[in-house]
Amino acid sequence: MTADLTVPAPARPDVAPIQRRTLRLLFCTQIIGGIGVTIGISVGALLAARVAGTALAGLAQSAGVVGAALLAVPVTRIMAARGRRPGLVTAYLVGATGGALVVVATATHLVPLLFLGMLLFGGGTAANLQARYTAVDLAEPERRARQLSLIVWATTIGAVAAPNFAALADRVTTGWGLPQLAGPFAFSAVAFVCAALVLLVRLRPDPLLTARRLAAADTPADPVAAPAATARGGPGVLAAWRTVRGLPAARLGIAAVAVGHLVMVAVMSMTPVYLGEWHSDADVLRVVGVVLSLHIAGMYALSPVVGWLTDRAGRRPVILGGVALLLAACAVAGTAGHHTPPLAVGLVLLGLGWSGTMVAGSTLLSESVPTDARPGVQGLADLTMGLAGAGAAAVSGFVVRGPGYPTLTLLAAIAVVPLVALALRPTAAPGGPGRPQHDTLGEEG
Repeated sequence: MTADLTVPAPARPDVAPIQRRTLRLLFCTQIIGGIGVTIGISVGALLAARVAGTALAGLAQSAGVVGAALLAVPVTRIMAARGRRPGLVTAYLVGATGGALVVVATATHLVPLLFLGMLLFGGGTAANLQARYTAVDLAEPERRARQLSLIVWATTIGAVAAPNFAALADRVTTGWGLPQLAGPFAFSAVAFVCAALVLLVRLRPDPLLTARRLAAADTPADPVAAPAATARGGPGVLAAWRTVRGLPAARLGIAAVAVGHLVMVAVMSMTPVYLGEWHSDADVLRVVGVVLSLHIAGMYALSPVVGWLTDRAGRRPVILGGVALLLAACAVAGTAGHHTPPLAVGLVLLGLGWSGTMVAGSTLLSESVPTDARPGVQGLADLTMGLAGAGAAAVSGFVVRGPGYPTLTLLAAIAVVPLVALALRPTAAPGGPGRPQHDTLGEEG
């Protein structure tokens, strides 16, 4: 009589309560992280101008953007190897280290240390961006975009509240002996550490590792195909690109995120400069504050509605809707002349267009690749997005100083054209787990 040595399959975990717990946790840490990022950014240019001089202030700010883009690669390598929790914790701790270095650089007036600190400070932004992908690891297909957009929306609370804490942080830390304007970065470092500790203790079970176990249980073992899948789904940038290259929907997701961010940064970053051309010094800060507040509201406040539309109408239609809003924003802002109300309308449309391309593009990207390949591909997407935004910010200043702001909006509109062509290109939706379920526009079968 032969003994039955078959090992019983482990019970499938109930995903719903794990996902609810994950979303609540991410929502809270997004608020904390959003405060940390924005409270530093709100005084970053002023602090950099005092330490490094006005000419280098813009480069110091750009260092944070580039840092967030570059840090996405090692962070997603950690996620691919060990899960979301250690990756997010590492990103926040790197951001906290950057904030501390900025404080030291302010006290010592060491410009290279300031640039290094600003570069590492981008870790906070990298963590906030990666959190949106964490929200969809265990999401049901019909709710992916809504749950991703909820985490994007949580950033609004931190972004709106943080500037109000900057002055308080500066007053408190000046009394402790820290240099003026260093306090907000000290508070940012503390906020990042708090977010890291909460995730380290509470983000259990890890959503990505859980999703991998479920995918492995649902997919029959194929010893021949497994090595190829592992090679293609590795965490490196080149491996991620090999994965994306064979998946049209994933390419569209990355393009939507990157192009939407490029257009938004190019136009938004130069709008305060344009406003300063016809407003007095006494009035310009108030006007810029109002216009940019409306722009931020357009970016984040309606993201849950954008997520709902993405789940109901499909990924590609919302991407195209975001593109239409970006084009409308360029048209309105570019023809506003020296009239603030239409310019403000243009910036609101710009924020809404960014929200459409970000939410729908991120959702489409995440569900278009196998679970094992997600961290690497998502890191590639954030790297591409960050570098596109940094490049747009650098070039936009030369355009405004030369041909002018209307030319900048025209060039930004032209940059959207390739994305339209890619979104309208018909593709066949591949079947199987982890593939798009709602990417319906222009598909065959």
